[in-house]
Amino acid sequence: MNKNDRATLTKATALIEEAKSLVEEVAEGEREKFENLSEGLQASERGQKMEEAADALEQVVESLADAIVEIENAQE
Repeated sequence: MNKNDRATLTKATALIEEAKSLVEEVAEGEREKFENLSEGLQASERGQKMEEAADALEQVVESLADAIVEIENAQE
């Protein structure tokens, strides 16, 4: 891998880290909103959708973190 490729991957990593941070903020907000609902509302269809959205966003955060690690590994 040459210097230009490494620079490109460094830029990509920075963009992924920014995206990860943004998604993480939204995921935390959704999780907090869900947890602040009463048990009855948590069990409702709306509550379940909120929880599913938070779960999905948390999975995206994990996937982005994995992508960063893999890019870093590729540069070694």
